Amino acid sequence: MSTPPPLFTLDTYQIEESIGYLLARSRAMLVKSSDESLMQYGITHAQGAILLMLSTGKYSTAADLARETYTDAASTKRMIDRLVARDLIKREPCANDRRLMKLHLTASGVELSKLVPQAFCGVLNKHFSAFSAEEIGFLKSMLRRLLASNAPPEKTH
Repeated sequence: MSTPPPLFTLDTYQIEESIGYLLARSRAMLVKSSDESLMQYGITHAQGAILLMLSTGKYSTAADLARETYTDAASTKRMIDRLVARDLIKREPCANDRRLMKLHLTASGVELSKLVPQAFCGVLNKHFSAFSAEEIGFLKSMLRRLLASNAPPEKTH
C-alpha cells in the first residue's frame, strides 16, 4: 500500500493561499467584529468568551480557560483580574483543595453572559450571510474533523 502524496508542498506554497493563513485571517476578522459588537457592554471578545464559557459550567478554573483558549496562564490571569475588578466573576477557594481557585459568575456576570451569544450570532450572521445553511454545516463538519484528527488520545484508566 503506497502513501498518498502530500497535500501541501513547498513548490506550490503561497502564504495568501495557506489554509493556516486563511483561518487566522478569518478568525481575526470575526474577533475584531465581535470586539466592536461587544463594545456597547464594555467588554472584548476574549472577555465575552470567558463569561460564556463560565456560564456553561464546563469550565471553572483559570487553567481550564487557558487550556481551552490556547492562552498563556499570565494572560488568562490578567483577563480574570479585569473581570473580577468589574464584578463580573469572583474567585472562591475550592472546597477540596484550598490552593485551587474556582471561578464563578456574579449576578452581573450572569446577566452579561446572556447577552454575549446574541452579539456573537449577530457577527456570524453578518459575515456568513453569503453562505447557505448546508455550506455552514459542511464547514463546521470539516473543522470538527480537523480538530478530531489532532486531539490527544483519550486516557483509558
